[in-house]
Amino acid sequence: MFFKKLKNQTLLFLLTLFIIPQSLLAYSDKIIAGGETVGIKLNTDGILIVGSYEIKGHNSLIEAGLKTGDIINQINNKDVYTVEEMANIITNCNCNSIKVSFIRDDKLKNTTLDLYEDNGILKTGLYVKDSISGVGTLTFIDPNTKLFGVLGHEITDVNTGEIIDIKDGTIFDSKITGIVRSDKGKPGEKNAILYSDKVTGEVFENTNKGIFGEYTSEINNSKIYDVATINDVKLGDAKILTVLNGTYVEEFSIKITNVAETKDKLKNIQFEITDEKLLKKTNGIVQGMSGSPIIQDNFIVGAVTHVVVEDPHRGYGILITNMLEEAEN
Repeated sequence: MFFKKLKNQTLLFLLTLFIIPQSLLAYSDKIIAGGETVGIKLNTDGILIVGSYEIKGHNSLIEAGLKTGDIINQINNKDVYTVEEMANIITNCNCNSIKVSFIRDDKLKNTTLDLYEDNGILKTGLYVKDSISGVGTLTFIDPNTKLFGVLGHEITDVNTGEIIDIKDGTIFDSKITGIVRSDKGKPGEKNAILYSDKVTGEVFENTNKGIFGEYTSEINNSKIYDVATINDVKLGDAKILTVLNGTYVEEFSIKITNVAETKDKLKNIQFEITDEKLLKKTNGIVQGMSGSPIIQDNFIVGAVTHVVVEDPHRGYGILITNMLEEAEN
């Protein structure tokens, strides 16, 4: 899972009327399974408000009618994408307030934000950011289109729970340095070092079925699997590919207990961890495993996406075809 979720959640994370034959879909019928841990950096489509603080008894967030999760895209009628651009406008505006345009619930809104001087510096009273970083697992690379998929679910704002609109982003090398084991009601996590200067792909989409983009590094063709349809997936033994130490991708045994096509095309696969080595190391599914490919026979069938918080030995996955279709959209 990419971010820590509330502990009391039961599950953590971590078309048309016509049937389109698979032969007409744009994605390949053979793809490269991942399993590698990757760092992820997403640049927001504007400046994300993540909180506020009081200045001289004033809370600008409340007084301006703003909310955590709002995305500022204009200040004084000038487009802004970074915190640095916002700071430069405020520093040079010679004013006590600024006009702010922002997006909330896909609607453009406007307000006026008062500025307050504190130790000779004009401040907004807002905590803001223009990018988000974390760790996930590479699910697939399509060798024909160079499209890749990571996570199998969206990245959301930790404060609002809403999916984050992005401008662009990157994936890059990462190295696992340790594991915090899961426990009942308390999902564990992978600890990692991020190498943001070693970019392997450009991100163009953050969706509820994963993070997608173009792989720009050299492609290793040694792990090519057939793409499974839902009819190819069987109950019983399978495996996942993931990293527990360093950069080494390992196979671990699981048992698929249920497969279903759902209306939202999510949580299609239910499974439980059966691998004793994995259970000893992690006690089940941990945050950072999101995107780990699920392999059965010579098929890539899906990706790990969620853990059952009350029983971290059990989890959910998304069908690989649903990720591939989303990547092509």
